[in-house]
Amino acid sequence: MPGTPASIEARAALRAAAATTALRLLPGHGAPSARHLALLAEAELPEVPVVWTDAAALSLAALLAARARRDALADGAGVVARYFDDVRLIRPASLSSGARSQLCASVGEYCNAIGWPQVGARFGAEALLFADTDETRYRALAVSALGHAFNGEYITAEAARAAAVELFAAREWPASETAYLLLLAEALIASSRLDVGRLLEAASEMRRVQPDDPYWGYSARAIEVMAMMFRRDLGAGRAESRRLLHGSRRFSSHRIMRYFLVSTLSDILVAQGEYREALSALEPYETPDGHGICFSMQRTAALLRLGRDRELLLETDACVASEVDHCLRTLTPLHLRRALALNRLGFTRRARQSMETALRLIVRTGCSATPFLMLPHEETRTLMDAVALDDPELADVLPFLHAALARVATPDTEAHSSLSVARLTPIENATAELLLRSLSLTEIARERGVSLNTVKSQVRSIYQKLGVGGRAEAMELLAAGDD
Repeated sequence: MPGTPASIEARAALRAAAATTALRLLPGHGAPSARHLALLAEAELPEVPVVWTDAAALSLAALLAARARRDALADGAGVVARYFDDVRLIRPASLSSGARSQLCASVGEYCNAIGWPQVGARFGAEALLFADTDETRYRALAVSALGHAFNGEYITAEAARAAAVELFAAREWPASETAYLLLLAEALIASSRLDVGRLLEAASEMRRVQPDDPYWGYSARAIEVMAMMFRRDLGAGRAESRRLLHGSRRFSSHRIMRYFLVSTLSDILVAQGEYREALSALEPYETPDGHGICFSMQRTAALLRLGRDRELLLETDACVASEVDHCLRTLTPLHLRRALALNRLGFTRRARQSMETALRLIVRTGCSATPFLMLPHEETRTLMDAVALDDPELADVLPFLHAALARVATPDTEAHSSLSVARLTPIENATAELLLRSLSLTEIARERGVSLNTVKSQVRSIYQKLGVGGRAEAMELLAAGDD
């Protein structure tokens, strides 16, 4: 009960843990202890003070960092709204610059952890604004680097990362105090460039810096699974991602890394032609605030391959409606995939607009190749060329876009050898996928939003290209290709 010696002692221990952890969030003071982080992660968050003081700010900074680092994220984005209106505290404050920088950095770290990187980057910028020492500057740069990389702003992220690395080397701080956030940012930047070597180096550095921390070890292994996918070692990547997602190691991991793994697994399944299995893998997951991981976007690769174009648009309509608050890294591939679905359905103007939005985002944020992951190659290139060749700015980067697409897209009909031989058009391929679902021609017309006569014409063309005389034979060939 309150006021007993035991409760007084517990509160004193909590205050001591918070004070020590707040100091150790900065380099040069030793890494925060696992025991203190576990204790703080389980503690209740304080009420909003009447006036913010340095002690209150640093205590909250320690509590939020502990929650981020020990995956205690059940309260989600509501934690930030409890204390802040945008990046401003909702109560008066009498804070030193260093304490304000520390608090903003911890809020930014927490936002990144829950998958809200655009807000994490804003708090990182605020932390950098008030950083008055090399130590607070390094922490602010690490938060900013991850927020921008996670949000797909790779040029800005690389600048922040490089500045932090240079500062760390100049001050000769111990390697064990390297910021975890900075290594995650490094992995995301490497991923955007499809740089397998750099990905593996980031994973190796994680193990070297904190060899005994299970959270760091899990993240290192997740990064290696991403590298497996990029080098097309799909079987090994699939097996390892399942081990990590369902094995005991998941209990000492960060939610956002598990979400990355689920997304990587779904991409691998699409690459292997197991589209329904990819959708099944994603089914239990809900998109977090900010869409740093957007499961609606992730589902679209499989939906495209299954010819479920209208379902794809319905799945992502809410994302487009809220795109101002949507993570750019996941918004870009979402626009690309919507463009293909719209084009298949005959909405040419809207398809071109969506493709143009995606291409401009790719150019603006640092020319990442990852938005093209698992897209049908020729279909994507045809629409991309039609849009880019009409725009001088996009035409200048078209060679890069072609190269990026070629590295990560898949053949339009990779999963169906009989379709590949038959050289079906993208629209015929989508119709063929619906034939496999045993829909009637009327239902296929409704699903694709076209007339029954149009479907009949497409089906006749499919039969002719497959060299069959009717639906039963066509479905047998298509099913054989699916196997």
